[in-house]
Amino acid sequence: MRRGGNQRRGPGLLGSVARTTAIVGTAAVVSNKVDNSMQASAQQKSAAQQHQVDAAVQQALASQAAPAAQAAPAAVAPVGADRISQLQQLGELKQQGILSEAEFEAEKARILRS
Repeated sequence: MRRGGNQRRGPGLLGSVARTTAIVGTAAVVSNKVDNSMQASAQQKSAAQQHQVDAAVQQALASQAAPAAQAAPAAVAPVGADRISQLQQLGELKQQGILSEAEFEAEKARILRS
């Protein structure tokens, strides 16, 4: 026999709502932290890739300048020919996917200004 026929088992409606609200709030906080962490990681990766591209461009330009510097005493090349060869090398780096369009344009403008 049952005593007090209206005894409730479990937390009831308000308890269930409160528990659900707490779970949803916690999930939102965790989700935001994960998003922020992923964005920071992506920014770091992007910065590292940009640094690698910059280093590759500088290395390519330096390796091109070294033979030109050695050949300079033997025969002075016209300034326009040096610019053309630098622009050709930049074009090759862009075609190989080492340089983006924006990086290519920035380096091209720097070469043309010199």
